[in-house]
Amino acid sequence: MKWFALIFLCAVSWVQCYKILVLFPATSPSHFILGNALGRGLAKAGHEVTVLSPFQDKNPPKNYREAVLTGLLEQNDKVTPVNLFDMENMHPWLSIYVMNFLGNDVVNKTFEHVNFKKLLNEKFDLIIMEQFKFDAMKALSCHFNVPLIMVSTIGANVWVNVDTANPSPPSYIPDVFLSYSSKMNLWQRTFNSLTILVQILNNNLIFYPAQRKFVQKYLPKCADYDFNNVSFYLLNTHESISESVPQVPSAINVGGFHINPPKELPKDLKKYLDNADDGVIYFSMGSNIQLSKVKPEIRDTLTKVLRKLKQRVLWKYDEDTLHRKPDNVKLGKWFPQSDILAHPNVKLFITHGGLLSTLETIYHGVPVLALPVFGDQKLNAAKMETLGYGVKLSFSAITEEDLTEALNKILNDPKYRENAKMRSKLFHDRPIKPMDEILYWVEYIVRHKGAPHLQIAGKNLPWYQYLLLDVVLLVVLFVTIPIILLYIICKKLCCSGNEKKKQKKE
Repeated sequence: MKWFALIFLCAVSWVQCYKILVLFPATSPSHFILGNALGRGLAKAGHEVTVLSPFQDKNPPKNYREAVLTGLLEQNDKVTPVNLFDMENMHPWLSIYVMNFLGNDVVNKTFEHVNFKKLLNEKFDLIIMEQFKFDAMKALSCHFNVPLIMVSTIGANVWVNVDTANPSPPSYIPDVFLSYSSKMNLWQRTFNSLTILVQILNNNLIFYPAQRKFVQKYLPKCADYDFNNVSFYLLNTHESISESVPQVPSAINVGGFHINPPKELPKDLKKYLDNADDGVIYFSMGSNIQLSKVKPEIRDTLTKVLRKLKQRVLWKYDEDTLHRKPDNVKLGKWFPQSDILAHPNVKLFITHGGLLSTLETIYHGVPVLALPVFGDQKLNAAKMETLGYGVKLSFSAITEEDLTEALNKILNDPKYRENAKMRSKLFHDRPIKPMDEILYWVEYIVRHKGAPHLQIAGKNLPWYQYLLLDVVLLVVLFVTIPIILLYIICKKLCCSGNEKKKQKKE
C-alpha cells in the first residue's frame, strides 16, 4: 500500500498545473464560443483557468473561473457604428476604419472595468487572448511577465501574418475583407495588394499609436511593449475548409477545437428530422445577424422560395413569428446547430458563411448555400465555391430566380455533397485532436519560457524593411536620379547650343 501511495505521488508530481488567463473581450457570441471551449478544455486538463469575457458559462467545469465584463453587451448596442446589413456593400477600406473603432472601444471599456482591474494584482503563468484588434491588451504579457499565445478567431490574416513574418503573397492570398478566392485576376491581385498595404499602413501609423496610448495610461511600466512580442498563434482554421498557405513554426491550425461529438437531439427536433422523408434544410445566419431587421422584400423572397421546396426547413429566426411563414418551415430562436448538422436527413445548410458554421458543416459533411454579409464571411463563401462544396449569393441582391436556381443546384447535383463529404474526411483525418494539440503547445510554450526558438528572423524586422519598402525606395532613387541628371545635362547642352546658334546669326 505504501508503494502504491509513493507511485501515485510520483505520478502526480509530473503533472504540471498552470494558472492561465484567457482573454476574449469581444462582444460577439461566436467569439465567446471559442474562448469558452478553449477555457473548458484547459480546465478539464487540470489547469487553473480564468476567462475574461462579456459572457458567462452557465455550467462551468472545475478549475474554470470567470471574470465577467458586465455591461459591455448593453453598451455595445448603443455604440455599434453601422447596421450589419449595411456592411455587405461597405468598401473594404472603410471596414478597416470600423475595426479600428470597435477595437479601441472594447479595449478602453475592458481596461476601465472593475473586474479586469482586479486581475492585475494576481499572478499567472500564461496569457491566451484573441487576435481581434485588441493589441493594447498584449502588454499584459509584460505586466505579468509571462508568455503570450494569441488565438486568431478567423484563421490566418494580415494581422497574424505581419506579426509572425509569415509569408503571405498577395498574388494568391486574399485579404480577409475581400470576396476573392486564391485564383485572382490582374485587377483583383492589384486591389488585394493595395488593400493589404492599406491594412499594414493603418496598423502602424494609425491603429497601433492609438492602442499605445491605452498601454501608457493603464500599464505605464509596459509603455514600450512590442505588439509583435507573441510566443505562439492558434489559428481557427484547417486545410479542409480552405486552400493551403505557408505557415511559420510558431503558428498551428486548430480549427474545429470547439466542436464536440454530436449529442442526441431534443425529442421534438428529433421527430421533426426523423420524419422528413424528403430531407431537411437548416437555415441560420449566425448569432449576430437578425433576419427580422432585413428589408421586407428580401425576407419575402426567402419565404416565397422556401415555400416551393419539398424539403422541411429549420429556420433560426430572432422573433417568434414570421410574416407569411411557409407551412414547411419550423422557426426557432436557437437550435443545437452542430447536432442538427449531424443528422443524416439534413441535405443543405443555408448560412452567412461565418467561420464557426463553416467548420461545423464540414465536420459533418453538409453542403452549403452561403449568403455572406460582413467581415470574413465573403472570403469564406468564396472558398466554399472554389472548393466545390457550396454556392454563394449576394444577400442584398437576392432574387427569387437566383435563389431557386442555387438551391436546386446544390440539392440535385451530387457533386456538392460528395465534395462536402470528402472535405469532412480530410477534416477528421488528423494525427491528434485539435484540443489535444492545443494542450500540448500551451504547456510547451510555458515549459520553454515562450519558446523563442520558434520565431523566424523576419519577425524582428521593422514593417517597412519586411515589405522591402526601403529597398524599393533605394532602387527608385538609383534609377530616377541618373535620369534627372541626364535630363538636366541634356537641357543645358541644348540651351547652350541654341544660344551659340543665335550668336552666329547675329
